[in-house]
Amino acid sequence: MPRTAPRRRLHLAAHFPGVNNTTVWTDPRSGSQIDFASFLHLARTAERGRFDFFFLAEGLRLRELKGRVHDLDVAGRPESLTVLSALAAVTERLGLAGTVSATFNEPYELARRLATLDHLSEGRAAWNVVTTSDAFTGENFRRGGFLDRADRYTRAEEFLRLARALWDSWRPDAVAADQELGRFVRPGAVGEVRHHGRHFTVQGRFTLPRSPQGHPVIIQAGDSDEGREFAAANADVIFSRHGTLEDGRAFYADVKRRLARHGREPHELKIMPAATYALGDTDAEAAENAAEIRRLQVGPQTATAFLEQIWGRDMSAHDPEGPLPDVEPAADAGISQGRVQVADRLAVAAKWRAVAEEKRLSIRDLVIEMTGRQSFVGSPETVARRMEEFVEAEAADGFILVPHLTPGGLDPFVDRVVPILQERGVFRTEYTGTTLRDHLGLAAPRRTP
Repeated sequence: MPRTAPRRRLHLAAHFPGVNNTTVWTDPRSGSQIDFASFLHLARTAERGRFDFFFLAEGLRLRELKGRVHDLDVAGRPESLTVLSALAAVTERLGLAGTVSATFNEPYELARRLATLDHLSEGRAAWNVVTTSDAFTGENFRRGGFLDRADRYTRAEEFLRLARALWDSWRPDAVAADQELGRFVRPGAVGEVRHHGRHFTVQGRFTLPRSPQGHPVIIQAGDSDEGREFAAANADVIFSRHGTLEDGRAFYADVKRRLARHGREPHELKIMPAATYALGDTDAEAAENAAEIRRLQVGPQTATAFLEQIWGRDMSAHDPEGPLPDVEPAADAGISQGRVQVADRLAVAAKWRAVAEEKRLSIRDLVIEMTGRQSFVGSPETVARRMEEFVEAEAADGFILVPHLTPGGLDPFVDRVVPILQERGVFRTEYTGTTLRDHLGLAAPRRTP
């Protein structure tokens, strides 16, 4: 009999999103977005489910709408590496991934913080490299708004290259700790880093020995062409966002194709889109739950806010439960600040209008339709099967799950879906390694010359 190909194992991570249009903070079961107990609950649930890693986003300025703080999207993003360092002490195997901007940090200082987290966690640290080019966020920093959008990835590339040189500057065997000879560090084992580039100049020696993973795992979340190329050259994981199987397969194929020109193999980069889920005892019950959750996530005010972000004008006079008005997008896009600006607003608005007319959607229903992440809806068996189908179809290597409730929203998935994935042989029943690279099936990083 012909041998069948083994099932592809999938990867899972848990995202702690804070207050935004994913979380339903009005639910009585919702807890604090900033108390350590919330982070601890979600992290321990993820570790109980044998997830690869726990993921934190970052917000460097409060979002504003029409010049005022957007009061539906305020709290919930403390400094990532501080929270993860605390979690390192109360978890044992779970990877700890933090989002930190390459724009408003310095390579030497951030390399130390990440290496420290990797040492404290015994090899479980990850850095989600993001870029920040808008002057609005930059106003919180002394170089406010200096970085042109075209320079964001050139700075990030140089930043990451320098961080890796710092991490590699200690030989793996540098620490001798020879009590008889009275020698702690082997002669010549700590190199000097000399870097003079466009964005940074560093000349000195790094303060920390090589960490357990060599380098923290590198995650990247950009979807532009330059973001995909940056990921193909540098990242271990891509945090992507694609709402359909077809879109996921196209993104997966495109990014994996790019790896070869950087001397890399397809398995060296894991593609993990963000995903939400809604469970029920039956598929019909789950569909009802999903519809209710989305209505809570996108209330009337949130629907109007999203529309204003796309249209670039005040839309508060229009009923969010009514039809899309016959109004063209404004030339000035400054009505919404702190969110990623829409690159081609006219094209996006035209697409939204076409969908609204085709499906006869109200403003609120249109926003629900157009802003949803990839979502798995169904009984636990249906969700497990559908996730496996995505991975088998090469639309993803796994998923970063975004619960709608903080901190208990992950519990039903771990209790009801993970056991089925384990029974199907596509997800681990126990951790077999100690580092995040072990969980992701990644080799140790090659040291820079």
